[in-house]
Amino acid sequence: MIDLSVTTQVGLAGFGLGGLFGAVAQRTHFCTMGAISDIVAMGNWQRMRTWLLAMAVAILATQAMAGFGLIDLSAAIYLTPNFGWLGAILGGLLFGFGMTLAGGCANKTLVRFGGGNLKSLVVLLVMGLFAYMTLRGLTGLARVWMEGVFNLDLRRFGLSGQGIPEMLAAGLGLPAALARWVLAVGLDGGLLAFCLSDRAFRRSLPHLGGGMAVGLLVAAGWAATGILGNDDFSPTPLASMSFVAPIGDSLQYLMTFSGATINFGIASVGGVIAGAFLAAVTGGTFRIEAFTDQTDMIRQLTGAAMMGVGGVLALGCTIGQGLTGVSTLAAGSVLATLSILAGGVAGLRHLE
Repeated sequence: MIDLSVTTQVGLAGFGLGGLFGAVAQRTHFCTMGAISDIVAMGNWQRMRTWLLAMAVAILATQAMAGFGLIDLSAAIYLTPNFGWLGAILGGLLFGFGMTLAGGCANKTLVRFGGGNLKSLVVLLVMGLFAYMTLRGLTGLARVWMEGVFNLDLRRFGLSGQGIPEMLAAGLGLPAALARWVLAVGLDGGLLAFCLSDRAFRRSLPHLGGGMAVGLLVAAGWAATGILGNDDFSPTPLASMSFVAPIGDSLQYLMTFSGATINFGIASVGGVIAGAFLAAVTGGTFRIEAFTDQTDMIRQLTGAAMMGVGGVLALGCTIGQGLTGVSTLAAGSVLATLSILAGGVAGLRHLE
């Protein structure tokens, strides 16, 4: 019997969950930018309902695990007391606008690459480069300065983190656990009521099943790092599905393979590509595509750069913040998600 290290087990889990995510997204056309585009262009809310259903499922499953003590969400980067409100707004707007120029958000770019779209390969390389520059390179200097000047230390206000339940508990004098359940159940109830109020959506297996599957995969990511990776001697950082910074880390890993360590994020990026590839091949939709003209290339590379910078500033993308971050009920995640949506609408209006 092979004795795998905790790091290897978490990496394999990340690859497997990423593979399922890629296959589901490829088969169901799960895409937040596409959902915004459907609303703006046609007034069609079906794909947005899919995304909101994924959010509701992710919140309920994640909060249930936290409530029963299976995972410690206070260790998540989204719930630190260092509240980067400007990064959430500015990064979210940049990412949202950029994803319209690039034709899709980070996860959609990975899925398209798996399906044979060579434009997405170039977008991935540029997005990963700018993400890594903003994490640890040239543009990272500006990010560190901005965070040092504008970030709020919530401990000055008596808060240990930026969780909305904690803020409600402090403001209303409620027990923190009660505030968590009231908010989670109330928010989930509203999201589910909106999603399931449409008969066509209820009868659409791709939309209904895709939303539920993606939401469960986000929760499974928390379980992989928070339960499987909860080792006393080699603990795994708590994380789940997010793709901008992990794409940058993946490029760095590929260039410095010797001595480097694969993590959940890097493994999930590879898994999404592999899962989308298998789904496209078995579904007969695999097609090699390239840029149509010079304008198309310039537009998509500009969008890729904006997504790389914006995704790091906002601490995530439409999945990393919109689903994974929001599942922790973090105020910064809600702010970043709303900014991404606003940036997406602005980008679509610009293209029109």
